[in-house]
Amino acid sequence: MKFKQLQLPVGNTIEISLHLEIKDFLESYYKPCKESEFYYRCSHVLRRQRRWMKLNKYVKFIIEDFSKNLFIEALIQKIDEDSWGWKDNYIEILKSCLCNNHNQVIPIFHLAVWIYREKEWSSETTSEDIIEHFKNDFLLNEEEINQLFDISIPENININQIFQDQVVSWEELKTVIGKPPDILPEEGALTYLEIQGVGSAKKLCFEPAERLSLITGDNGFGKTFLLECAWWALTGQWANLPAYPTQTASEDEPVITFEISGDSESDTESISYDWQLQRWNEIKNRSTIPGLLIYARVDGSFAVWDTAKQYLSSSSRIRNIEKKPLPFVFTKDELWNGQKDENGNTFINGLLQDWIQWQSRPDKYPFDTLEKVLERLSPPEEGDLGILKPGEPVRLPYDAREIPTIEHPYGTVPIIHASAGVQRIITMAYLIVWAYEEHKIQSKLIRIEPQKRMVILVDELEAHLHPQWQRAILPALLDVRDDLASDLQVQIMVATHSPLVMASVEPRFDQRVDKLFSLELVKSDLLGNEVQIEELPFIRQGVVDSWLMSDVFKLRHARSLEAEKAIEAAKVLQLSDNPNSEDVARVSNDLARYLSEDDRFWPRWVYFAEQHGVHL
Repeated sequence: MKFKQLQLPVGNTIEISLHLEIKDFLESYYKPCKESEFYYRCSHVLRRQRRWMKLNKYVKFIIEDFSKNLFIEALIQKIDEDSWGWKDNYIEILKSCLCNNHNQVIPIFHLAVWIYREKEWSSETTSEDIIEHFKNDFLLNEEEINQLFDISIPENININQIFQDQVVSWEELKTVIGKPPDILPEEGALTYLEIQGVGSAKKLCFEPAERLSLITGDNGFGKTFLLECAWWALTGQWANLPAYPTQTASEDEPVITFEISGDSESDTESISYDWQLQRWNEIKNRSTIPGLLIYARVDGSFAVWDTAKQYLSSSSRIRNIEKKPLPFVFTKDELWNGQKDENGNTFINGLLQDWIQWQSRPDKYPFDTLEKVLERLSPPEEGDLGILKPGEPVRLPYDAREIPTIEHPYGTVPIIHASAGVQRIITMAYLIVWAYEEHKIQSKLIRIEPQKRMVILVDELEAHLHPQWQRAILPALLDVRDDLASDLQVQIMVATHSPLVMASVEPRFDQRVDKLFSLELVKSDLLGNEVQIEELPFIRQGVVDSWLMSDVFKLRHARSLEAEKAIEAAKVLQLSDNPNSEDVARVSNDLARYLSEDDRFWPRWVYFAEQHGVHL
């Protein structure tokens, strides 16, 4: 096509720079993504060949392809003079080359659609006009058209709908042809997770909210399992042991499907289980990737996934450099004391060292951010513990290190001696700050913009926390992004058993961006009992007692088991036709034993008991 535009003579030659002309042609028509260094091959590609190629390699490939496919036989070439022209029988030779490639003739309409994808056409343009424009643009004569091209309009093309309102943008085109290798995937959040043939449910469909997803359910129903699968869907690696198919699953049944959606595109993957290799197949070629991930696991360990570091790791593998995947799961000991690999490379300095280093810097950075996050995640001010305020470091016997401290109302305490609840929140605060700061540093090193998304997964958010703290921790977590970056988008998934956590979010819950889920055991005629996940309406209960007896936790009474049994026995007696005084007296004794003196059930019972001769 380029040779026709250059008006190569027939039977003679003119001087042209083949390399420069091919480059110009590729630049004009085969570089759909202007930000990329790669060019697209829209013609037939063999399985092992790549769709995207860099310019010099693409030019070299085209020139080599000339000789391989005998196209060069149609040309007169004076190599020393870099002169080119057409042989007298060039059409016959080109046609034989097309037949040898099984293409027969070139579909001119399809080629024109690609060449003119960015051209604006008038509303009166027809498909015949497009073909005619192509013929004139590339100076094709009638013999060339008849012998080398198919000028028919494909039958599956709706002639009345060949145009759209706007010129095709790269955002639209990339959904069809994919992205070049040097364009990083878009940031996204988890919007769909379907687990089939794995875990406690035959099929589980989870659609997380944009901002906050609250996950409840009885022990053993799969809250932790759901978070582990969400982590795997976002990262492609398991934070602990992989999820294995159930023993009753059929060969093709174990499948995990997920969708990660960004601002302009979504990436849906269905990953099956390889029974022979006893592992899940790899997740490849993501068009969207998660933001920065932090997972607070129930065993006290934490997992972190930094896309900037993973990009470095994957780039090293592309360059055939031996490099193990970067670690992302840290035990509490590693988080506090640091972690190194077998070569001495430091993955994380650890809370104890970073705290002291940050605190001793003249600008207090990022220690000032850590202080803000600690204050935000602290128990409420009216509580006895007060705000988690860092104190001055201290030395302890038999330890050469300086140890960070926290100031409590009763004195300054080294953080290694703090309570389990304080240590967990300190660790979470440190990890949030450390992960975000590390991400900014790594992003700067590889010359990319820092992520604007963060995903936080927390299993049993209430673990080790006093009720006062349980009532404050989730709203604080929702606001922690304000201490990091104002434009940071945070998606939070929390598994909890706590009615206080549920009550705490009542003023903040937004139906547009938040959801409440419950894992339930349901009966099925075909499958017996199975676990299902259900999205529940978030109904403000007002008091914690009401949350306990709501559809979320399903307690019959917000009392002890003994008190519940006594009240239920009293209700049965009240509904009986002819209760005797002995039974009424026995139940009255049980109620007196298990209920408080001001229990709201007493007025109802006292009246009934007196009606049957029992005075309390």
